[in-house]
Amino acid sequence: MGQARERQEVVWKESEGCMNIRTHRCGELTAKQVGQTVVLNGWVQRRRDHGMVIFIDLRDRTGLTQVVFNAERNLTVHQAAHSLRSECVVSVTGQVMARPDESKNPDLSTGDIEVFVDKVEILNEAKTPPFLIEDDADVTESIRLKYRYLDLRRPRMQRLLSLRHGIMQATRSFLNAEEFLEIETPILTKSTPEGARDYLVPSRVNAGQFFALPQSPQLFKQILMVSGVDRYYQIARCFRDEDLRYDRQPEFTQIDLEMSFVDREHVMSLMERMIVTVFREAGGVQLPTPFPRMTYAEAIGRYGSDKPDLRFDMPLHDVTAFGAASAFKVFKDAATKGGIVKALIVKGGATLSRTRIDALGETAKSFGAKGLAWLKLTAEGQLESVIAKFLDANAFAAALPEAKPGDLVLFGADKPAVVHDVLGRIRLMLGEELTLIDKNAWKPLWVVDFPMLDYDAEQKRYVAMHHPFTAPMDEDVALLDSEPLKVRAKAYDMVLNGSEIGGGSIRIHRSDVQSKVFDLLGIGKEEAASKFGFLLDALEYGAPPHGGIAFGLDRLVMLLGNADSIRDIIAFPKTQKAQCPLTDAPSAVSPDQLKELRIKLDVVE
Repeated sequence: MGQARERQEVVWKESEGCMNIRTHRCGELTAKQVGQTVVLNGWVQRRRDHGMVIFIDLRDRTGLTQVVFNAERNLTVHQAAHSLRSECVVSVTGQVMARPDESKNPDLSTGDIEVFVDKVEILNEAKTPPFLIEDDADVTESIRLKYRYLDLRRPRMQRLLSLRHGIMQATRSFLNAEEFLEIETPILTKSTPEGARDYLVPSRVNAGQFFALPQSPQLFKQILMVSGVDRYYQIARCFRDEDLRYDRQPEFTQIDLEMSFVDREHVMSLMERMIVTVFREAGGVQLPTPFPRMTYAEAIGRYGSDKPDLRFDMPLHDVTAFGAASAFKVFKDAATKGGIVKALIVKGGATLSRTRIDALGETAKSFGAKGLAWLKLTAEGQLESVIAKFLDANAFAAALPEAKPGDLVLFGADKPAVVHDVLGRIRLMLGEELTLIDKNAWKPLWVVDFPMLDYDAEQKRYVAMHHPFTAPMDEDVALLDSEPLKVRAKAYDMVLNGSEIGGGSIRIHRSDVQSKVFDLLGIGKEEAASKFGFLLDALEYGAPPHGGIAFGLDRLVMLLGNADSIRDIIAFPKTQKAQCPLTDAPSAVSPDQLKELRIKLDVVE
């Protein structure tokens, strides 16, 4: 974990004078240093007492070194080693020795050597920690987060912090070489609630008014393009008051960027090169290039998701025509009333028990389906199911030739959105359960040609699929007046192993087009001026064509670090209840603080 440093490094200074200055870090020593006298500083990982010889594993963020207290070599330091306890901070001075062949540890970077101690100094005692500082320690997440400073000492957490740093540095290096300017945008800004809730900050000097923490730098980065910056980026902190999941936090980090005088191909080509470079330099991963491209319609239709996981092949098959011609009422009704019938083939799935299949049906219901029809194909090619009597085997074979004897076929029959969502989620669940996913594979792709608009039946209005500033495809602009739902956006998402890692678009740079889109979204002139007036004004002063993208830094680290949760790759995360066990935030404030802000609480317990 890093090359040996010949330079000396002052780590800590006492008022009585300077402590021993470390010459190396704990993960740096190799056989090249055998015979040298070195000084190491770190934490006691574990102690093993063999009588006349005591072994200590000394740890810092670079790794472990085994240090030896030998009574025959130095009785005083051997006796001092008896007082060393787990997580004590110590400084040792000693000679690097080669380990005997039978004692070498190939799992450690320092496994060929050990340090025989001639001097030891306890720099700080430590209480017994509430859990072992080891990667496989059995400890709940709540305890880990309460004692986060101990949790972060674990080698895996140190590696994730280092990986996060490496990704940020590789990103900056790439973008700097491409002549981007790193520019900060405001943290205290105007509330423009779209989608997630804003976090609000009361203004003391402007009574009754509030700042909002930014959900993204979107408006400001467009303003920077109007300002002639040409190429901007920022590793930006963003805030959204939304329900939390394993991959979501109230505060998160984006790699945010914008470019002028570009089209969709410019942005996608450059960003593909950037991500390939970042993964190679920060994670040692070579992503396959070029990234394949898939339209939104194909992704949804084939995989039931706009972020398909391509590490395994279990596509959805359209059998709507077969369903319409069948005698099975569920299929026929769906097909003749504007819905669809789709099938998911589980190779070799005929061996699944009826109990498991029924459980899949209950899962489908929890996802919003009315049920989950199924068929097993016997070794003789016969259909086996409670619905088999309603289906013609020859017609089924013609409609779904991919299904072979021994397979299980699952069906969804409903509105397209329901069928795609339910079967897409069942597909992912079975991919994990049946170990179909190659965990060592990296499958990136671009998803393009998103619909610009969707229709919200409850609100009875159009809503933006991405955000209101996304430009329509040039050839679809005329459809804004006649068939808005057919308009495609100049939008693009980068997907990796089933996770959306980045998304962006070419922006609307003309005020007349922006006003038309606002009208479609039901955003009147007064509301538009109130929320986005400064951007609309800027667009009237010579705004260049521009576009950009934002990558989720936390998700990139989570994927490259093979972490289970976004909380593992953020130094000080919040729980799923948006709380910090370490600091007990959020917390109540004093009446005087509220009075100063002219705020009166009306909290219902």
